[in-house]
Amino acid sequence: MAKDRVVYVNKRDLVVPGQVLAEGDFKVSTPMYIYKEGGRYISAVVGLFDISDAGDALILIPLEGFYYPRQEDLVIGVVKNVGITSWEIDIRAPFPGILYAADFLGRSINPAREDLADFLDIGDMVLAKVEVFDRTRGPLLTTKGKGLGKIAKGAVIEISPVKVPRVIGKKGSMHQTLEGETGCKIVVAKNGRILINCPNKVLEEIVILAIRKIEREAHIPGLTDRIKEFILKEKVRRGVLSGQHE
Repeated sequence: MAKDRVVYVNKRDLVVPGQVLAEGDFKVSTPMYIYKEGGRYISAVVGLFDISDAGDALILIPLEGFYYPRQEDLVIGVVKNVGITSWEIDIRAPFPGILYAADFLGRSINPAREDLADFLDIGDMVLAKVEVFDRTRGPLLTTKGKGLGKIAKGAVIEISPVKVPRVIGKKGSMHQTLEGETGCKIVVAKNGRILINCPNKVLEEIVILAIRKIEREAHIPGLTDRIKEFILKEKVRRGVLSGQHE
């Protein structure tokens, strides 16, 4: 890198609006997300910093609507590519997660005799945890643990990852309300995907509508009480009583 160039952040660092990224003579590959003020280059968005291999061009990948992985996070992923010894998993991050066959199957495999698509194929979904994530490689996923593995039943919907804390609520209050008022089992993953298993289709529809309402009204106080009232009205309107479709 030229002596008159100084970079203040590392590759794959998460940066915020107003953060100084670099000083000196650089090209900007993503000018809509990086602006220049004096000799300094400043981030305009929450995003993931990168720099060209030649070290002369700044890159910023915006994370609006994206999920930034952290170790131990619970995620719902979709298989996007089947390899010889691992799967590439879409977890709504700027980079895919990797799930090794040995982890998923709990044993070693023989690539010459076994096709991983027989176990997980493109489009299949998994409930997993982020085991390792650093700047040197994409997130390493694991399905070792209670309840983790291939998703065999239920509906999966997506919300903005930034709204996940509101769907969970303080001390899990909103999550408890959704489950308690409907009798559904709901898994809220950190990457904004939500797995819903309900006694019947009508309750599933009510839960999805309630979650959409939470997403729209996350900024308005008193949301938990409004969600309770909303679910009750929908159950009455649709003829659902005590978790059973009448």
